[in-house]
Amino acid sequence: MAINRSFFLIFILLFLSISVFDADAHSMFNSGEKFEAGFRVQVATLPEFPQIGEPSTFLIRVTEGFDYVEVDRFKMGIKIYYNEELVDTIPPKSIEGAHWDLDYVWKNSGNHIVKVDLYDIGENQVVVTYTFNMGTQNPFGYIFFIAITIGALFLAVTIGYVYFTKKFKKSKL
Repeated sequence: MAINRSFFLIFILLFLSISVFDADAHSMFNSGEKFEAGFRVQVATLPEFPQIGEPSTFLIRVTEGFDYVEVDRFKMGIKIYYNEELVDTIPPKSIEGAHWDLDYVWKNSGNHIVKVDLYDIGENQVVVTYTFNMGTQNPFGYIFFIAITIGALFLAVTIGYVYFTKKFKKSKL
């Protein structure tokens, strides 16, 4: 029985070590992407959960076609809505390259609708609007993450205690 447990523990540790070395891209919680009119716009915030009144960054990337080739330049403006009311507007700006990092300070806690207008794009030189849902977090939001972390640590310590005390008791007999 003890040999079976040892093999099971070794199997679990081996499986965990393999999963640690396999790195995959992490999709940020407060991110999204839309594909319209032959262009894909990706939007994210950094930090993932912006705090009210503290600086954060909009991370925007524009690619073209199904091969996701980054564009050389684009012109973009942003409108931010809260409770169906326009709360902020970032005027259109020409950007060289495919990435735009924009500093922004959120004023309201909760979900926001962010409308990104891509100007003068495609053959017809039309404006294409991409709509994203972005959220902010008040300072009490950290309590949720701390509670989950403490719960996971408590579970790990409890399982470790039960396993190792049984193992030490059997080895003394």
